[in-house]
Amino acid sequence: MLVLSRKLGEKIYINDNICITVVDIDRGKIRLGIEAPRDVPIFRQELLGESKDAKASAEKPALAAKG
Repeated sequence: MLVLSRKLGEKIYINDNICITVVDIDRGKIRLGIEAPRDVPIFRQELLGESKDAKASAEKPALAAKG
């Protein structure tokens, strides 16, 4: 994991097509702005976890039916 420190308004670039900007810092929370092509999926961790849980639940009955 790469750990970087950034101040308000500073940016991080990933490749040539993704830019992350520190938009706001308030009471221990930061707000990030992400500029990326529309074909690049961006997920919040808590939503990604729900998606994985739902997918795993949907796959369990199918796996049990095979056995």
